[in-house]
Amino acid sequence: MQIQGQARLAAGSTRFCAGIVSTARHLSIELKMADYSNKLYQQLEQETGVKTGYVRTGSISLAQTQDRLISLKRIASQLKIMGIPCELIPPKKVAQLHPLINIHDLVGAMYVPEDAVVSSADVSLALSRAASANGVQIHERTSVIHIVGQKGCVAGVETDRGSIECQYFVNCAGQWAYELGLSNEEPVSIPLHACEHFYLLTRPFKSPLESNMPTIVDPDGRIYIRSWQGGILSGGFEKNPKPIFTEGRNQLEINNLQEDWDHFEPLLSGLLRRMPGLEALEIVQLVNCPESFTPDIRCIMGESPNVQGYFVLAGMNSAGTSFGGGAGKYLAEWMVNGYPSDNVWPLDLKRFGALQSSRTFLRHRVMEVMPLIYDLKVPRWDFQTGRQLRTSPLYDRLDAQGARWMEKHGFERAKYFVPPGKDLLALDQSKTFYKPDWFDIVGAEVKCCKEAVCVIDMSSFTKFEISSTGGQALEVLQYLFSNDLDVPVGHIVHTGMLNHKGGYENDCSIVRLNKRSFFMISPTDQQVHCWAWLKKHMPEDSNLLLEDVTWKYTALNLIGPRAGDVLSELSYAPMSPDHFPSLFCKEMSVGYANGIRVMSMTHTGEPGFMLYIPIEYALHVYNEVMSVGQKYGIRNSGYYALRSLRIEKFFAFWGQDLDAFTTPLECGREFRVKLEKGTDFIGREALMRQKQEGVYKRFTMFILDDHDTDLDLWPWWGEPIYRNGLYVGQTTSSAYSYTLERHVCLGFVHNPDPETGEEQLVTTDFVNRGEYEIEIAGQRFQAKAKLYPFSSLFTPRRRKDEMEFSGYQGK
Repeated sequence: MQIQGQARLAAGSTRFCAGIVSTARHLSIELKMADYSNKLYQQLEQETGVKTGYVRTGSISLAQTQDRLISLKRIASQLKIMGIPCELIPPKKVAQLHPLINIHDLVGAMYVPEDAVVSSADVSLALSRAASANGVQIHERTSVIHIVGQKGCVAGVETDRGSIECQYFVNCAGQWAYELGLSNEEPVSIPLHACEHFYLLTRPFKSPLESNMPTIVDPDGRIYIRSWQGGILSGGFEKNPKPIFTEGRNQLEINNLQEDWDHFEPLLSGLLRRMPGLEALEIVQLVNCPESFTPDIRCIMGESPNVQGYFVLAGMNSAGTSFGGGAGKYLAEWMVNGYPSDNVWPLDLKRFGALQSSRTFLRHRVMEVMPLIYDLKVPRWDFQTGRQLRTSPLYDRLDAQGARWMEKHGFERAKYFVPPGKDLLALDQSKTFYKPDWFDIVGAEVKCCKEAVCVIDMSSFTKFEISSTGGQALEVLQYLFSNDLDVPVGHIVHTGMLNHKGGYENDCSIVRLNKRSFFMISPTDQQVHCWAWLKKHMPEDSNLLLEDVTWKYTALNLIGPRAGDVLSELSYAPMSPDHFPSLFCKEMSVGYANGIRVMSMTHTGEPGFMLYIPIEYALHVYNEVMSVGQKYGIRNSGYYALRSLRIEKFFAFWGQDLDAFTTPLECGREFRVKLEKGTDFIGREALMRQKQEGVYKRFTMFILDDHDTDLDLWPWWGEPIYRNGLYVGQTTSSAYSYTLERHVCLGFVHNPDPETGEEQLVTTDFVNRGEYEIEIAGQRFQAKAKLYPFSSLFTPRRRKDEMEFSGYQGK
């Protein structure tokens, strides 16, 4: 193994890192990476003999508002289930732990005693020494010119000192990863952008600050503070960051950029408010160094979708020290085993497409991202920059009718529609952990879906067509997908695309258009990942044609009991179940438009139809549907209503509930797998073994019992699940069920041994016999559990206090 760097090791932004190792993270995978890093750095000095500056200081995250305290309580719940000590403390305890801190405006704080600080450059040197001792060659001051590819795979590296043959290449060039990716023969898109990042260093206090004094994070004040050589090191994330190197300028080593005291002044003011004793202290230096940020505040790792063997690890969003050790571990596992040991999809390079790599987009987005690191992130917040990048042909029509938008994979999707007369400004600015202002609006949309007919624009779904000149398309797809696709023409099959461990790489619907052609519908954010997976596993010499037709079709979801009436009027064709059975597709005329793919499914469990419309007909078909639908009470609806409907029907969605570590047998979808048909497919062997041995987690629905929708904090996702007082899992998604008039959470139940923590089998009996609680920001609420599939919860118009919940007794 060889490492090349265009400068000296750790001479880049690593040299300027603040060196704070913090495990206080919202995202579970980031928390795990930070915890691993902390443990690794703790033992590194002993293993290598290189001093790393590791000091266990602990950290204190401050809350100036009740909403911030709720956010910290949610993080504390995550830390506790990971076994990381933490406690929520009152302001007086903050003053005891760090006497220099002004506590007058605080409502509380979170103390994590095992957090630490290090010298980032020294950690890099210790890691490099350990690597060298194990045979790794490190070439400093060696520039990579480009990566040589051969048949879509890495074949070598061209440097200014010669060529190196290799099968694997890792781009961990930090802020230069973007440019290095584009320099390949086959460009690799790595969306990140640098911003200037400021922190100051002071002289020691008269009584030098102890090196183990807790690190202070004051997100409401936008600053962090750590002990440094008897004084302090303090920086922050300002509201008006300064992007840098948009033009792609390069330099051998990052020399200290210019001080900018005017720019730093708001952070300095915040620092002096928090530590008034600093006013008399001399400042040694204001350090200005670039840090790279990504479009969604999450780091980038994984294999390139278009060049096999080309891996990326970059874009740490100023948390490189915290994530470095854990991220390196996961990437090493990925390269050696073909997959990491945990679900890293939230960090996977393939979550992005080329559309996020515009320099203008990145420059504008990182100006929003950098402040967001310390902004209060309540559930369902949306980015404001880089919007209206991908839109349906109906965007302007829907926008004029009150659509409020969110973005997925760059595509605008309607959340809900604001009725005339509502206070639009108040609604758009409503951000809360409690009952949101859109509650009644979404409730009305759900009611319409159940009693009349609603239209949801779902054009963002990923859509592929797979065809062949002979029967090869069926043969290959039978191997790539777990359900049986050898069905009559016109039939729709819900199926997983599994990996060799039986986990979901994708969950999709496939229509057999004719004997040699299939239409595949996948989640929006599967566009890059699914394409790469199919390309990687299709035979090289096949005559299969794989085409991305996402942009060719507008997708309208007509949900509700009157959907058939609307379509029947527009097509002069009967749409009853006798003439149009469930999970069936017909090419029909709708209004004046021909060639509309009409499918009897809605992704919600409610009756209705999906219409896949060639984009040139989209506006006409939508207008006709809305016009004819008036007599049936039609209205527009958004994804929030869809979410409520699918969760109360126990429908799992990939990326939220399903991932590469979840199998069909763990979520009650064995009936969607062709295990008994003797047909081989990827993952079959693992599923056969699991069927024989049993499962170690089960997808479960929880209906909250003692939860007050109006007054209590809402569950969103990631809440701990407790069974008989013991932690057994986390929720993956949740929504308010307007039918049950209660909150419904979905999640996985595990069965850890109380003594050893070792995973044990999870049986139907184990799930059904437990007493459950869902913890929301430290408060636990009783919940009733149900397994999938189950008999209907929804009997006509029964009051919620009369409903009985009985666990499904099947396998």
